[in-house]
Amino acid sequence: MSAAERRASIIEHLIELRDRLIKAFAALVIGMVIGMIFARPFLQILISPLQGGSQLQLLRPTENIIIYFKAALILGAILALPVMIYQIIAFIVPGLTPQEKRVLWLVLPMGGALFATGVAFSSLVVLPFTLRYLQTFLTDLFKAEYSVGFYMSFVANFVLWVGVAFELPLVIALIARLGLVTPQQLRSTWRYAIVLVAILSAMITPTPDPFTMSVVMVPLLGLYGLGLLLAQVAYRPRGGGEAS
Repeated sequence: MSAAERRASIIEHLIELRDRLIKAFAALVIGMVIGMIFARPFLQILISPLQGGSQLQLLRPTENIIIYFKAALILGAILALPVMIYQIIAFIVPGLTPQEKRVLWLVLPMGGALFATGVAFSSLVVLPFTLRYLQTFLTDLFKAEYSVGFYMSFVANFVLWVGVAFELPLVIALIARLGLVTPQQLRSTWRYAIVLVAILSAMITPTPDPFTMSVVMVPLLGLYGLGLLLAQVAYRPRGGGEAS
């Protein structure tokens, strides 16, 4: 390929990248417009664990407007996510090998399902319990009143990191696929894995009580077991041999 052809190819790729970024951004804008319709019920769902307990406070005159548009943006991102993922895939797939394509089509739905499971688990199970605990702790000394901005950031960060933590099986399968560890090594170091999962659970859990940490830790240990099974399937020795 000549230098002129290489330049033309690079320009074509940049043009395609620009077009796909525009489409992804347009999907986000459209999703946000739709999200503005459902922002109020979405906010009601987010604050529902606090009903009957603490009352959220507005600390700035414009904070309610900011929170409303943030909620619309979150909903818009959720609605636009399939389009955005499609644009990314459509851009990178032509440069992948058939084997890499098979891995991609396997990892994407599995990763999405694990993340969604983590978000649902944290939202429906861990978060309500955690907030109830926080609202009743030292209530004889303090009155629990949270700002809207702090509460929304707290919920978003907690739900996000639990969702990310639920990607643990894919991370284990990936490092096994790359040959960094073997399934036998992963099985033989299960004691260290329990300690690491306990530390991760403590970092994610916003309360210091062991029960809430255990609620997060038990599913993560189950996901570690799933990761061992996936590692057994995905593992390839560095020499290029078959799976163990």
